Amino acid sequence: MTEPRGTGVTVLGLGAMGSALATTLLDAGHAVTVWNRTPARAAGLSARGAEAASAISAAVTANELIIACLFDHASVHETLDPVVAELRGRTLVNLTTTTPNEARELATWAAGHGVEYLDGAIMATPHMIGAPEASILYSGTREVFDAVRPVIDRWATSTYDGEDAGLASLFDLALLSGMYTMFAGFLHGAAMAGSAGMSATDFAARATPFLSAMTFGFASDARVIDGGDYTVAGQQSLDFSDLSHIVRASEEQGVDPTPIAAVQELISRQIAQGHGAEAFARIYESLRADRTDGADHARSTDHARSTDSTELAEARR
Repeated sequence: MTEPRGTGVTVLGLGAMGSALATTLLDAGHAVTVWNRTPARAAGLSARGAEAASAISAAVTANELIIACLFDHASVHETLDPVVAELRGRTLVNLTTTTPNEARELATWAAGHGVEYLDGAIMATPHMIGAPEASILYSGTREVFDAVRPVIDRWATSTYDGEDAGLASLFDLALLSGMYTMFAGFLHGAAMAGSAGMSATDFAARATPFLSAMTFGFASDARVIDGGDYTVAGQQSLDFSDLSHIVRASEEQGVDPTPIAAVQELISRQIAQGHGAEAFARIYESLRADRTDGADHARSTDHARSTDSTELAEARR
């Protein structure tokens, strides 16, 4: 494909994020058409020079490049299905949060209607849009990514993750999973400390430097996982990592132990399969998509040491 003609951009959806995207484009000198199901939300952008479309058909025909930042997967179809014929030959960049399979479905839907499609996942809050620290992941046809990049780079650092339209969503949600699990752990810790009268503010002052320092372990765990040998020296064992005492302490304080109990369940599963002496990172084996049940899932140390790298790669798929 060629780069969308002109500098005009249509932005569909004017929540906090959609408004930030449109504002950044206006500030960069783009002609911007906006549409929202609730028209009043366009008032501020109209005052800054945006063209507010009263109907979705007018919005999608105003420009060759259309940005969707809507509520969810269903809302994309609800908004665009009625005007799909008018989308033919145009480029749709979907920044609506979806699951990977929903992104793939939209890519197939777009291709079937002659619409160029790129899926995106925003790794930023609205106030970060336009700043260097903001990041947006994209996946889909490389040619589309390259063509629209002069526009999308206005918002954030753009990262292309591959032809599979679901990859941006997958990596976005994987990162958010880590974030929310960390937040839940912090809140559980705050509840435990709070049971003895410590304020959440005081707990945060202690937790922030400690948790920040602990993130150095990500790279080490990743090397162990990718290497496939959980017996390498220097790793904290699953037996030593038994967290049942934290679960009991939480219960003793009248605090719901659900966040830490979930981690303990993963540890217990691996210990029950005979891997207590191996690294804590081994709980990855209980989480991975191609896991199997039972003790025979694990690679033994002797097998790992005697298997060449090609076989290890196959085993980890």
